[in-house]
Amino acid sequence: MSAFGFALCAIIIFFAGKKLSHYGDLLAEMTGLGKAWIGLILMSAVTSLPELMVGISSVTIVRSADLAVGDILGSCAFNLGILSIMDVFTPRKNPLLGSVSQSHILACALGIMLIAVAGMGLFLDVDYLLTPSIGITSLSFAILYFFSVKIIYDYQQNHPVASLESSDPTAKKDLKKVVLNYAMFATIIIVTALALPHFAEQIAEATGLGKSFVGTLFLAISTSLPEVAVSLAAIRLGSTDMAVGNLLGSNIFNIFILFLDDVFYTPGHILKDASDAHISSVFFVVLMSATAIIGLIFPAKEKKWYMGLDTLTIFLFYILNMILLYQLSA
Repeated sequence: MSAFGFALCAIIIFFAGKKLSHYGDLLAEMTGLGKAWIGLILMSAVTSLPELMVGISSVTIVRSADLAVGDILGSCAFNLGILSIMDVFTPRKNPLLGSVSQSHILACALGIMLIAVAGMGLFLDVDYLLTPSIGITSLSFAILYFFSVKIIYDYQQNHPVASLESSDPTAKKDLKKVVLNYAMFATIIIVTALALPHFAEQIAEATGLGKSFVGTLFLAISTSLPEVAVSLAAIRLGSTDMAVGNLLGSNIFNIFILFLDDVFYTPGHILKDASDAHISSVFFVVLMSATAIIGLIFPAKEKKWYMGLDTLTIFLFYILNMILLYQLSA
């Protein structure tokens, strides 16, 4: 029953996330917030809504730091893995990272900075506490997130990128309808995501896989389903720039969610109570992000095995991370 409940929640999040992303994009355009910077921030926050709700549910209801941290770091890894999935569906002579703007290098580099600080918080034995449960490391997530938003804004002011036009012109005529639909699908995701940690904890206990592995694999994939939906839809529309920006922006926002999770985690410091095994995910997310930067600067000319060499390397890093994390959690 736990597996069935988990799968049902994942399916609901996938379809609701797809609709939420659609109406979020329409809302940005209709309110005059359709610039590239707002699109990046809004869409990444929208598609990261399941991670936010799962994290809060994990630390307040289940009281599991491992599930919350595993979900965030696993989602960062899976988001980069989605790049490999997208590359499979792009034309053979037009590899993914070679067909998007190099402006994504900035978001990728900022993501590395944030994930590295998270790794430092997991690795160090001590942290300077500001409150009984919030340390300097967690606070730095919020500071670096808003710093990243400012840097991206300044860059895109000087290097404007055309925003994605909606494919549904009739929906633009009724702002109230768009807002109501957005709120409805957001509510569906919030309610569904709150149930995920409960099923994940039961699966971890029944299988003996450990909360670190279950959080990083099952929870992370299920909460990243909106990113999958947006990415596949973008490929069909030929809007790969929007999809890649959304994935990299989601990784930046995900680390900010760790700060919010720590605020709600009252038993202690979330990074100190989580397993050291999560350092593996930090290490591989850095490797995957660095590989993406190399692919953006020096892209593959054509694909040889359904993927370019860059996205294939990212995919292999993701698989290696899952194997290592399974061994560490066993």
